[in-house]
Amino acid sequence: MATGLGPIAHRFESQRLKLNYLDWGNADKPLLLLVHGGEDHARSWDWIATRLRDDWHIVCPDLRGHGDSDWSPDAVYTIEYMAYDLAALIHHLGKEPVSIVAHSFGGAISLRYSGLFPETVRRLAVIEGLASTEDFRSTSQNPAVDWVEKWRNWIEKRRSYASLTPRRYTTIDEAVERMQARNKHLSAEQARHLAYWGLKRFETGDYGWKFDPYLRVRQPIDPSDPERRAIWGAIDCPVLLFHGKESWAHNPAEDGRAAMFRDAKVVSMERAGHWVHHDRLEDFVAELRGFL
Repeated sequence: MATGLGPIAHRFESQRLKLNYLDWGNADKPLLLLVHGGEDHARSWDWIATRLRDDWHIVCPDLRGHGDSDWSPDAVYTIEYMAYDLAALIHHLGKEPVSIVAHSFGGAISLRYSGLFPETVRRLAVIEGLASTEDFRSTSQNPAVDWVEKWRNWIEKRRSYASLTPRRYTTIDEAVERMQARNKHLSAEQARHLAYWGLKRFETGDYGWKFDPYLRVRQPIDPSDPERRAIWGAIDCPVLLFHGKESWAHNPAEDGRAAMFRDAKVVSMERAGHWVHHDRLEDFVAELRGFL
């Protein structure tokens, strides 16, 4: 775990939800937001924050349904609502322009915000936060049938989650094993840190993840390529796109997505999967520091 004084937790309100964020101090420095990915939490940035905190005013939010933020009562976790939450946080902090570093689902949220409010963003670094251009295209001869099927499946899956019993762990060690199974690059120290801050303990003495299980039932919608080009093309700050060569995600420099931005650079790292900032920590920080 990180040594020295840690961050201070604060709350703010967005769309009637009480959302949590961590403030690492140095309020007189430029603001840097670190936005985590799906099923993650703000403490996943601790290693990055401790390395950059002397030069930046670092703030790490827990997205709705994650960490110590409220769960949405009707399980609404679409990018539009999450982008509103990000806008509410930036308005709450009252410091513009901001720089943003974001991972995965947090990257998609930050891209949406940055395209809608480009005048408020100074630099944007995204770690594997671009949905594949193939992810939301219809594959049948009748796209209307595809969409009917997708929405039917979404409703049925959400209904099944109403009776779902979230997984519990008897010990933190069991959750650590789960973390390492999900990402083979994690050290034992990293896995324990992520599990410790990502778990809550119940009255029964066992543990469960803090994130809302309904996050796994995403609505089957995403911008079309023309919409994506319009949103990403509106971002007028420099953009740095990180890619892990061992990830399931495609390299945006090779499939055309990087070309949708006005000013984007792609860094594709060896020996890294979807969590580039964990898998290649020091190299990631070096690239990020130069970019910022």
